[in-house]
Amino acid sequence: MKARTMVLTVALCLLAGAVCFASDANMGTWKLNEAKSKFAAGATKNHTVVYEAAGDKVKVTVDGVDGDGKPAHNEWTGNFDGKDYPVTGDPSSDTRAYTKVNDHTLEMTVKKGGKVTATGRVVVSADGKSRTVTTSGTDAKGKKVKNTGVYDKQ
Repeated sequence: MKARTMVLTVALCLLAGAVCFASDANMGTWKLNEAKSKFAAGATKNHTVVYEAAGDKVKVTVDGVDGDGKPAHNEWTGNFDGKDYPVTGDPSSDTRAYTKVNDHTLEMTVKKGGKVTATGRVVVSADGKSRTVTTSGTDAKGKKVKNTGVYDKQ
């Protein structure tokens, strides 16, 4: 009887987690709409961003091109709780923190060596079909930059 209760409890927990992630407007695959986006000269362009469940966390996988047009790929796994979680594959950052503002808005802080290098806001449209990512920070040369990327849900 205990084994049956434990299996049922685990199954319900997994189902509840899946329902929570499924209802998050950020989840899914997002493709850059370059015509609607504005980037500083030499900025990295994230062409595809995927938000997916990874156990009890969220995994964000980013593919695009760096300022020189070379392929760029990075990954982040964490929670939208404002805490720093490691980023792999991004030479300009080693941690990223997301804070959930509401069902359609995230705030983001990017750090390198413990120092904030960029901040941003991710806003998913009310219909869930697009999202706008605005970031501001300092590039590798110390110049202030601001970028706005508009993404379409796939």
